[in-house]
Amino acid sequence: MIDSVFAELSFWAMVAVSVILPVTIYAVLFTKPSVSRYTVLALGLALVAIAGFDVYFLQHMQTAVRGTPSLVDDAVFDSEVSFALYLFPLMFGGIGVNLISHLLISHLVGAERRFEKKHPDR
Repeated sequence: MIDSVFAELSFWAMVAVSVILPVTIYAVLFTKPSVSRYTVLALGLALVAIAGFDVYFLQHMQTAVRGTPSLVDDAVFDSEVSFALYLFPLMFGGIGVNLISHLLISHLVGAERRFEKKHPDR
C-alpha cells in the first residue's frame, strides 16, 4: 500500500496536465499574431475538458486519501485547503467558457449585421 497519494504517479500526471496544458494553451493564444475561430474553439473546449478532468481527479484524490495513513494527505485533500485546489479548475473552466461564448457572440453579431444588410426594411 502506498503511504501517500503524493507518491502516486497519477497525482503527478494530474499536476502536469492541470498546469502544463493550460499554460501551453495560453502561450499559443498570446503568442500567435492571428488565430482562427476553430483554433480558439478547440482550445476553449480543451480548457473546459481539463477543468472537468481536474474536478473528477480531485474528487478521486479525496477518496484515496481516506485509505492512506499519511496525515499530510489529510491536511491537504480532506480539509479547507482542498477548496484552494478547486480554484484552478474553476479558473480554467471559466476562461474556456468565456472563449467559447466570445466566439458565439461574435458569430451572432456578424449574423445580425448580415441579416440587417439583406433585410433593411425590417
